[in-house]
Amino acid sequence: MPITDLVAPEAILPALKVISKKQALQELAARAAALTGQNERAVFEVLLQREKLGTTAVGYGVAIPHGKLPKLDKLFGLFARLERPIDFEAMDGQPVDLVFLLLAPEGAGADHLKALARIARLLRDQDVAKKLRASRDAQALYSVLALPPASAA
Repeated sequence: MPITDLVAPEAILPALKVISKKQALQELAARAAALTGQNERAVFEVLLQREKLGTTAVGYGVAIPHGKLPKLDKLFGLFARLERPIDFEAMDGQPVDLVFLLLAPEGAGADHLKALARIARLLRDQDVAKKLRASRDAQALYSVLALPPASAA
């Protein structure tokens, strides 16, 4: 599953200005709600509930907040490069500056997990992360995310 099946060009935030994990989740929820037609509060609540189970920061400055929504009809991704890294309670202690939000329909099952694994693999690739950090606009970020796995490295 290519990442471009999950994230559209308009779902790329090239320089999100936030100062905390909670604010990041609020901003991402607002943007996701606007793009999917979902309720902003419902999106934020599902993300907050997931974070309460344990951080979605996966290390190396990357976080993948995610959750399931009953009224969503397909997987939805949103990518943000933060203007400044923030504390996301990562296990490796590194602040986060690359965030990929993934929302899934409640009955998504294995598709949700496959998408999470694909996103984690891509963003933990240090060459890809370096290119994303060096990209300053939405089109450049989307181009990096759209690269096939072998040529993204």
